Amino acid sequence: MNSRNSRNGLILFAVYLLFYGGFVFINAFDPASMERTPIAGLNLAVLYGFGLIIGAVVLSAIYGVLCGDASGNSSASDQQEPKA
Repeated sequence: MNSRNSRNGLILFAVYLLFYGGFVFINAFDPASMERTPIAGLNLAVLYGFGLIIGAVVLSAIYGVLCGDASGNSSASDQQEPKA
C-alpha cells in the first residue's frame, strides 16, 4: 500500500473519529439533549446516527477519489499476468 494512501486513510479516519467521539460525548455527559426533536419529529440521536452513516459513506468516497489513479489506468502491479 502506498504511504500516501495510508496517510489519507488515517486522516479521514481521524475526521470520522471526531464525529463519532462527539456522539459518544453527548450521550455520556448530556443524554437528555439527544431527546430533542429538531427536524420532522426525529430526535437528535436518530439524526446524528444517520449523519454518522452518511458521513462514513462520504468519507469512503473521498478516500476512493484521493487514492484512485487519475488517468483511469490500473497500476503496473495490478496488470501482472498470473504465473503458470
